[in-house]
Amino acid sequence: MVLSRIRALGSALCVTALLLGCTAQRAYQEGNALVAQQQVGAGLVKYREAVAADPGNAVYRAALLRARDASTTRLVEQAERELAAGRADAARAAYLEALEIDPANERGRAGLRQIEADRRHSALFDGARADLEKKDVEAARLKLAAIHTERPGHEGARLMLAELDEKAAAPAAEATLAASFRKPISLEFRDAPLRQVFEIIARHSGLNFVFDKDVRSDMRTSIFLKNSTVEAAVHFLLVTNQLERQVMDGNTILIYPNSAAKLKEYQELTVKTFYLANADAKSIANTFKTILKSRDVVVDEKLNLVILRDSPEAVKLATQLVALQDVPEPEVMLDVEVLEIKRSRIMDLGVAWPQSLEFSPLIAASGARVSIDELRGLSSSVIGVAGVRATVNANKTDADSNTLANPRIRVRNKEKAKVVIGEKVPNITSTVSPGTTGNFLSQAINYVDVGLTLNVEPTIYLNNEVGIRISLEVSNLISEVKTDTGSIAYRIGTRSATTMLQLKDGENQVLAGLLNSEERSSGNKVPGVGSLPILGRLFGSTHDANDKTEIVLSITPHLVRTIQRPPAGASEFGAGTEASFRRRPDAAVRLPVPQPVPQPAVRPAVAPPAGQPPVPAAPAPVTGVPLSQPVGAAAAPYTVPPGVQVTPVPAPPPAK
Repeated sequence: MVLSRIRALGSALCVTALLLGCTAQRAYQEGNALVAQQQVGAGLVKYREAVAADPGNAVYRAALLRARDASTTRLVEQAERELAAGRADAARAAYLEALEIDPANERGRAGLRQIEADRRHSALFDGARADLEKKDVEAARLKLAAIHTERPGHEGARLMLAELDEKAAAPAAEATLAASFRKPISLEFRDAPLRQVFEIIARHSGLNFVFDKDVRSDMRTSIFLKNSTVEAAVHFLLVTNQLERQVMDGNTILIYPNSAAKLKEYQELTVKTFYLANADAKSIANTFKTILKSRDVVVDEKLNLVILRDSPEAVKLATQLVALQDVPEPEVMLDVEVLEIKRSRIMDLGVAWPQSLEFSPLIAASGARVSIDELRGLSSSVIGVAGVRATVNANKTDADSNTLANPRIRVRNKEKAKVVIGEKVPNITSTVSPGTTGNFLSQAINYVDVGLTLNVEPTIYLNNEVGIRISLEVSNLISEVKTDTGSIAYRIGTRSATTMLQLKDGENQVLAGLLNSEERSSGNKVPGVGSLPILGRLFGSTHDANDKTEIVLSITPHLVRTIQRPPAGASEFGAGTEASFRRRPDAAVRLPVPQPVPQPAVRPAVAPPAGQPPVPAAPAPVTGVPLSQPVGAAAAPYTVPPGVQVTPVPAPPPAK
């Protein structure tokens, strides 16, 4: 009774296992069909059913993992494209869909965290901008510092913080002068004393001008400016008369000759430290020495920083140059798939007849050797025959094997990456060296890489294309060779290809055609009869082998970080002249300052002397109209229109 129950239970288990196996196979096939129809979600459900029905089947599990990874990768890349285009909601939906398929996907989780951080940072950035409009610099700085701490690569926060730091570091005198420099002014002087022109500008702007003792008092100048600014007037007066200026306080400017000795005496220098995140400190220092001609440059390779000591104008240019060079290096993710396809066909057909017959006397039952006397009485009963054996061969073998390598390599721009998949084969070499008591034998072991070796070097261009230099080598061990000295060497077969590709982001390229074909045929036939076309198979055996191997390489670049093209304003800017980095004033065209229309006044008629005709009424001198006259002419009455300073220079006193 117990035995029958055990048998029934075993039968039930067998039937259940068979049904589960059929269910798993059916679900696996349906999953393959759905994935082939681009219905990845439904295919994943079927794959999970197959794995649940047969958990130990590695084929089902591998298919599930491949489909899951392909689906999540596609969704994550779609989300990244949506996020780069500014569509955060669509990116969030794609990330959530990817996490539904694979809850442990780290790229999906990081993407969701980035979306939430972007929203929080956008709110903080808008708040900082509103605080700046309210002149609340400290509140804006706190918000920007919070953004910069969580996300150092936030470009808007970085630029705004740099602007605030620059304004805070600027001397108070420069900030006070900015308001005076922006005042509008119009000047028309011809061959006028220079100091008197500066006196007119001082009256209009409220600035004080102090002259060095080496500025000649008899210097004269001509200047014609309409609808300009005080800054432009001062700049052009200094440039045309080989002078320079130095800000002494909030409303005082020192004027001195533009000579090397005076520049060394008056020009103040600024020391600034540049902490570099991506650029190399030596490269930045070389840029300073080449472009700015700076001599006081210190490089700290350990902290990757550069210290510069130069004029304030040169330091400002250095800051702009660092902003152009200190950017993250572009990177690319290379999705590489290497497929080695082997096809082996073996045909073994025929009859293997014996190649020889051996006749020998039978050994006696006692086991003693046969003597010559015993050979004289040999007969068929005492002679044995050996080697009588024939074998019928009818065998055909077909073998297809695929060796797949699918590495994902993340490489920086113009950097080399290497992938080696295989094994190191020891190669033993022997060396014989003479000695005093004899020869010494020494052996050395060298390891040779056998397998797949892939070298890639990408170059990322501004148009989001990737140039890839590829070097592929596939080697295999053919046979082992033993030398006369006993050393072991190996015969290694090698197939290699080197090329240069230029692909777009996400474009796939397949390289194939690395073929290796071997055909071998061997036979064992009865002479004469074994060569007949069909009957020869009955009198011989033939072994035919056909091996073909093909290497297929598939590569797809995915840009992780592209080259950031700087805006036009940041990539091209003025740098002064060869002698000075001082920039010109703002060259924007300004609207003319409105001037009051003069109304001529009529003088009353004057009674003529007796005997003369009456003198007609004459118009009074016009006031409020800009006048330009050479030095020495009679001074005309004038008034200053609003916002415009026009001063004719009075005639100098007569020489005594």
